[in-house]
Amino acid sequence: MFVWSFDPMASDHNIELTGESIVLRPFRLDDAEPIYESVIESLDDLLPWLPWCHRQYSIDETRAFLEGRAAAYEHDEEYAFAIEEKPGGRFVGACGINQIDQANRRANLGYWMRSSATRRGYATACTLLLAEWAFETLELRRLEMVVAVGNEASARVAVKAGAQREGVARRRLNVRGNSLDATVFSLVPEDVLPE
Repeated sequence: MFVWSFDPMASDHNIELTGESIVLRPFRLDDAEPIYESVIESLDDLLPWLPWCHRQYSIDETRAFLEGRAAAYEHDEEYAFAIEEKPGGRFVGACGINQIDQANRRANLGYWMRSSATRRGYATACTLLLAEWAFETLELRRLEMVVAVGNEASARVAVKAGAQREGVARRRLNVRGNSLDATVFSLVPEDVLPE
């Protein structure tokens, strides 16, 4: 289900997507503390794979990210979502559509989950919600999930969401100066949309 609302000072879009166990919603400025706590809780799991994550990660970095949402909206660069658990509204992670290539109707789909919320199907659910929305609303024809070799948790999510494994791209990702090989998974509309 898609719901539309908008606060330009805190968000890069006005979309809310609701699934059985999670809600994907725009980030708000008051998300700083829950995001920061989630990153600190999950450092060991996130650090090898996410270039923005590091041992000295600060709440100021979280605030800067949130304050940048309005600029991202103005430039139509990405759609980033907070993932909330149902019921209760606990922040459990983030996901989004980025690297949008309008000419080829393609984009990247990414996600991360806080450690205490893994293995509950939330990442797979958010992937399917995002994919359905991106194909129907943004009219994209291809979504890619680029997963560093060795990131088994993210690879499992891609497979569970029905993505096709297309191969390994050498030195595809740069994480804090380290070039990592990455498996490229893809979704196309036929993979997720009902006939």
